Amino acid sequence: MLSPDTFCTTLQQHGITQYYGVPDSLLKNLCSYIDNAFESDAHVITANEGNAVAMAMGHFLGSGKPAVVYMQNSGLGNVVNPLTSLADPEVYSIPMLLVIGWRGEPGVKDEPQHIKQGRISEQQLNVLDIPYIILDSTTSLEKNLKSLLQTMSKQSRPVAILVKSDTFKAIAKVSSKTPVYAMNREQALAVLLPQVPSEALIVSTTGKTSREVFEIRKAHGQKNTDFLTVGGMGHTLSIAMGVAKAKPQKPVVALDGDGSMLMHMGSLAIAGSSGLKNLIHVILNNACHDSVGGQPTVAGNIDIEQIALGCGYSAYKCYETRDALNEFWKDIESQLRETDGPMLLEVKINKGARTDLGRPTSTPIENKLAFMQHSVEY
Repeated sequence: MLSPDTFCTTLQQHGITQYYGVPDSLLKNLCSYIDNAFESDAHVITANEGNAVAMAMGHFLGSGKPAVVYMQNSGLGNVVNPLTSLADPEVYSIPMLLVIGWRGEPGVKDEPQHIKQGRISEQQLNVLDIPYIILDSTTSLEKNLKSLLQTMSKQSRPVAILVKSDTFKAIAKVSSKTPVYAMNREQALAVLLPQVPSEALIVSTTGKTSREVFEIRKAHGQKNTDFLTVGGMGHTLSIAMGVAKAKPQKPVVALDGDGSMLMHMGSLAIAGSSGLKNLIHVILNNACHDSVGGQPTVAGNIDIEQIALGCGYSAYKCYETRDALNEFWKDIESQLRETDGPMLLEVKINKGARTDLGRPTSTPIENKLAFMQHSVEY
């Protein structure tokens, strides 16, 4: 396997010492190394991948040096506009190195949401006219990476690396912080879900949240009729808004994560101005990207109450203990009688999940049909 130290040292030799991006499980060892080896201002975990491209552009404009933009290949959709309308050689011609985790690589078993994205990743880079190499544990950095970086510098353009799974070696783990809250995400969901009445419609965010919702339903012998969003990070709230608008007579609960909320934060302003009295936005806030390695978000340092109320939400409430969360639906019912718009409920939790956490056994299409059937049964 490739040492992150060797990789980053090669980049330093070409004047690249700044990193922006959105965490990915295939790149977690690289990100951990960057956090340990570089000063804190050399690494910024951004809200979304387009945000990272724009920051890399600003870094070049301010310093004359290119930066790294890292992401999962699912993030290619978020960078099409800034890459083509800003960084492209036919516009501002900005050099930067895209480091892309190749989920769903053809021939490698992966989850449903990654299959098509993995199959078309090379095609996307070709359409965007971005020179790229494929990196695995056997790739010669001396030859392949240096040649790519020379192309980036000489032509002043974005270039990319598609990173296969198991490319980067793990580094020694830094001891985790002591838990500060009463529950982790699965424990909070186990308290919250039984309170939600059967007629309510639940949309859960991608990653471990939907996996845990599925596991809890299975453990209680319940048919899963919740919409388990398995991809499209950052769009859970918008999906729930669409459902709430179509089903105004039913409560609609969006189970969101802090990283997802931050990724497309503008949707909070749309929700707040929507007037959807039946929309309940729940943010499970552990201040990290728990599903891809536990890298921190800024959600532990911002005032979500002020953001929600400033965006027009009609009510906000925060839960930190089991006893408080046991009153979750009572709080909602009282607000539903008085509210003139959506409410936001923040649940502060610890990071971490079970190592034996399962995955939904239903296909996305089966899940969709079960959810739609449930929505008309009540």
